[in-house]
Amino acid sequence: MRVLVTGASGRIGRALCVRLAREHQVSGLDRTPSSTAHWVGDLGDAPLLARALQGIDAVVHTAALHAPQVGRVDEAEFGRINVQATRLLAALAAEAGVRQLVYTSTTALFGATGWVDETTPPQPRTVYHRSKLAAEQALQAAAAAGAFGLTVLRMARCFPEPAPQMAVARLHRGIDARDVAEAHARALATARPGHRCYLLSGATPFQPGDMARLQADAPAVLRQRAPALVAAFAARGWPLPASIDRVYAPARAIAGLGWQPRYGPDEVLRQLDDESSEVLPPGFLAAEPHPHPARPVEDPCL
Repeated sequence: MRVLVTGASGRIGRALCVRLAREHQVSGLDRTPSSTAHWVGDLGDAPLLARALQGIDAVVHTAALHAPQVGRVDEAEFGRINVQATRLLAALAAEAGVRQLVYTSTTALFGATGWVDETTPPQPRTVYHRSKLAAEQALQAAAAAGAFGLTVLRMARCFPEPAPQMAVARLHRGIDARDVAEAHARALATARPGHRCYLLSGATPFQPGDMARLQADAPAVLRQRAPALVAAFAARGWPLPASIDRVYAPARAIAGLGWQPRYGPDEVLRQLDDESSEVLPPGFLAAEPHPHPARPVEDPCL
């Protein structure tokens, strides 16, 4: 297939381009020039989008403003990029005869603790969450009208963090960029008419019945469910988290996409030992996902 990836210069966008190019003819669009951006310009540029969509079979829509821009970018710009430009993309994609659209969304819009899956109602709290949910709804309306088949993939946190936090997160609320890319590839391979939505997170050893104990005494549950990780933490002198407040459950994505997350806590520790820039060292003061407006920070999601 001929696939257009929006947000192709970002961290996830690059991972998508690399993975999809193994099977498809891929072109990328981004307002930041890069080796994966064949089309450079604003997502709201209708003539640019129309040219980029010529001959395209499927769109993977990743471009957006993200959590780190909250408080730094005017709320109207979130609406323009995340919602209005998504509506424009959908309309132009339908006109161009695009058959499938895969939308990269976020688990952040759930805003919930506890056991979280596709049945959990969204609880958007920031303009980022609200704009991503509004974009999902706009695309769902287009798909319901027969414009294209739609797959929404709500992605868990996927940015470099200090290794101890990142390793534990892979068990309940984090995911590797390569697993995200593979899920998008599977979404294209299993595409169909209509609309579907999946939650993407790392494979979890936890069960719904574990939630109360995870919140009250996470080390006890970790010793039961993830003894190898507990041993690795002990060997490195790292403390276990006292509490885990949520678990993102990817079972439906695993079944529906024929997909399996591959890169769990062991991979985080391996990357740390290999001095990979994908993992921050223990004790590193990581930038907050929702930074203070006066604190400059690179977008950690893309």
